[in-house]
Amino acid sequence: MRQLVAVLGTGVVDASDAVVTADDLGINRGDGVFDAARVVSDAAGVRVELLEPHLARFARSHQKMGMAEPDLAAWRALIEEAVAAWDVPGEAILKLIATRGLEHEPGAPGASFLTLTAADTAPCPPLRVITLTTGRASDAFADAPWLLGGVKSLSYAVNVAVAREAKRRGVDDVLFTSSDGYCLEGPRSGLLVRFGDAFVTTPVAGTGILDSVTIGAVAEGLRSRGLAFSERLVTPAELIASDGGWLLSAGRGVAEIVALNGFPVATDAEASALLRELAGFGTA
Repeated sequence: MRQLVAVLGTGVVDASDAVVTADDLGINRGDGVFDAARVVSDAAGVRVELLEPHLARFARSHQKMGMAEPDLAAWRALIEEAVAAWDVPGEAILKLIATRGLEHEPGAPGASFLTLTAADTAPCPPLRVITLTTGRASDAFADAPWLLGGVKSLSYAVNVAVAREAKRRGVDDVLFTSSDGYCLEGPRSGLLVRFGDAFVTTPVAGTGILDSVTIGAVAEGLRSRGLAFSERLVTPAELIASDGGWLLSAGRGVAEIVALNGFPVATDAEASALLRELAGFGTA
């Protein structure tokens, strides 16, 4: 078994069963939300890492999209059922998906289901990254909620397009930048930068970036160890001159940035090991 599918209100179904209709707004308009969490299966059992923060973000995405509030108790029960049925050792990605409804039947419920998919357990290699602009200023989302800043939306075409552009340019990933010249986030990851003993990430307010659950866990761990963590805007030049930069997510873990736009970025094996420990991907 490489993938498991479970539907809200039904439970685990055959992975080849259809769970979305052709008229669903998630298919036709990308009108829906999702969230994704890391799952670990080892001698201690199967567990979902940082489940509650992911569920909280899932609920916030519903709210910002103007969708009906999700029944988180029902989602927890479905996740519990899926995890109990999962028998693949190693790591997996749990994805929660909910759509608004049907395009030509107002008020009809949309699809609500999850997938559990086996994942590669190899650490993410160091990344050569380029910057690509979003075409928006760093504060463009402050007074424009209709831009859906901070929503983990099913409308993912831009994120996929920049991955193709990275491949075309012969690099590993992309770092979005604002039109006024600041680093934002990766297409599927949050940014963390080190200056001396202080760690910095992009602020969520105004920038429209996603509130990274993984960076949130790392921030809590850094502060508990007496290390400085803050939010502020960083330019690409500052990142290149920094003492280290990383892209973090539940799927990839902690990945070092070794080059930005062809310029080398300092690496720190000890800091990387600490961040992986705090993110739950290893020990320092």
